[in-house]
Amino acid sequence: MLTFVQAGASCKWVDDSQHLILEHFDTICNSPSQIYHSALPLCPSSSWLHKYHAAELSQEVKVVKGVPAGWGTCSRTVTLDHEPRAVTCWKDTVAVGLNSGKIITLDEITGIQTAILSGHAKTVRSLAFLPDGTSLVSGSEDNTIRLWDVQTGGVVKTLHLTDSVLSVSISADCTSIASASWNKTIQLWDIQTGECCCVIGQQEPIDHVRFSPTNPQYLISVSGDKVWHWDINGHQTNPTHIGSHIAFSLDGTQFVSCYGGDIMVQNSSSGGIVAKFHAADSKIDECCFSPDGRLISTAAGKTAHVWDTTSSCPHPIKTFVGHTARITSLAFSSPSSLISSALDKSVKFWEIGTIQADPVAADPESTPLTLPPIVSITLQAKDGIVISSDSDGVVKTWDISTGLCKASYQTIAKGPKQGDAQLISNRLIFVWCMCKKIHIWDVEKGEPLQIVDINFNDDEDEVEDLKISGDNVVCLWWRSIQAWSIQTGEVVVKVKLGFSEPQRSLTVDGSRVWVCSPESEPLGWDFGTLGSSPVQLSNSLLLLAKNAKLWDAIQSRIKDVVTGGVVFQLAGRFVNPADSQWDGHYLVAGYLSGEVLILDFNHVYF
Repeated sequence: MLTFVQAGASCKWVDDSQHLILEHFDTICNSPSQIYHSALPLCPSSSWLHKYHAAELSQEVKVVKGVPAGWGTCSRTVTLDHEPRAVTCWKDTVAVGLNSGKIITLDEITGIQTAILSGHAKTVRSLAFLPDGTSLVSGSEDNTIRLWDVQTGGVVKTLHLTDSVLSVSISADCTSIASASWNKTIQLWDIQTGECCCVIGQQEPIDHVRFSPTNPQYLISVSGDKVWHWDINGHQTNPTHIGSHIAFSLDGTQFVSCYGGDIMVQNSSSGGIVAKFHAADSKIDECCFSPDGRLISTAAGKTAHVWDTTSSCPHPIKTFVGHTARITSLAFSSPSSLISSALDKSVKFWEIGTIQADPVAADPESTPLTLPPIVSITLQAKDGIVISSDSDGVVKTWDISTGLCKASYQTIAKGPKQGDAQLISNRLIFVWCMCKKIHIWDVEKGEPLQIVDINFNDDEDEVEDLKISGDNVVCLWWRSIQAWSIQTGEVVVKVKLGFSEPQRSLTVDGSRVWVCSPESEPLGWDFGTLGSSPVQLSNSLLLLAKNAKLWDAIQSRIKDVVTGGVVFQLAGRFVNPADSQWDGHYLVAGYLSGEVLILDFNHVYF
């Protein structure tokens, strides 16, 4: 506990404390003592809290970051049991629709779950609060729309359709619900009676429908990659134009439509173009307006961008990287806060920060400084180094004691999604997969050692992970693993996995290989000598180190194998590293944000 605050530091203390509590909220709630072992040691070196506690931190967990960073833009990550598909907000309440059919509500500040609404039998695809926040409308793949009483959690009304409901919206006067369905119709429902009062038929399924927030007579929809404009009698009011995702500003004066990587903001009345943006090399999946109508957010794959509609700068003012799977929904909780849900079973709360009243881009041609995502991380403690590779094909070695970069090498790899780099017999070897070939590269000499072809089966069209294991390169497909010799490029062994679910990642230790997945228990094999048949290993051997401590990469925590208790857990922006390794002394992790994290547990007695 802090006993005093230095003069002039109170504001910094309050700001740092808020970041600390929110980023590590779950950990602190579950075990308050972890604030000293898991929270304070992970404060950025530039923070006031880190400097204040520097002396005592040096006796606990030593934190070395390869890339200096302040507090992360992700203030909270809520991990769920099921995939979230829809998110909406009303004041301090966040509603999340899950693929299990349940709807949960979260506190907007802390992320604490406040209620569970049960009733749908299949995925909840769309949610909308009534303006007063007392009721919530949901649309589901179980062919129903449900109206919920938020206070009691009970179902007020159930509307039945003939096919999956993909989108729902509420009219400005709260008298009607618009639904978009896979049955190629928009249906307008009377909220009081539950009767369908209008059906608008189209030739393709309707993906989205939105009522104007201020004009109850006007709505727009998306069908067949076109945006359609309607009145409540089913008459088309404006010509169609291209678009696959839509959103209204809260005052109804503007709407945004996205197609591919193009973003267009238009005036709702005149159709005039207010702003245009382009998300390079991205296909936009979601979009939404901020409450003040100034900002729009778009999601493309795992990344969310924020754009300022009043600025002439064509680049996003914020880019949020942290999800490990496709983003499914976006919602602003305030003009400076964004919430995203993704198929990685998480909901993230992002801080946009304060935007200047009249921003002027100093250099409109410049692009924001971003770091390429880390593809692989390798701990080689006996050599005193950590080795990382990123999506730009850059391999770096880091001093394990100082966190400083010792050397950096540019390879010919372009945009690898899977790779691994290790120091083997004083040679720095980098392997990556591209165009159905595995490249084995001598980094320091800048020349290939081997290039091997890989043949996919019909049901295995994507490489999930790639690792160096001893003298071999091991490749994981959905349901099989295969190994090649680094020296000769010849196939060592191929194993068909007996899993019903696709496996996601590999962990290696010499000739031993483990296959890990959130959906099943990890299994391992020892390839032994070249050409031998793999022998299945006990699960208990997975990543065990001294003091019987296990690193659980799926949950980002260290557990006591004997008691099963959690003794250390990563939180905030340090959750879900792209790759990580643990040897009982050091924990190293690489992130999609480009950060490299090194934790030294030498002075910690679990």
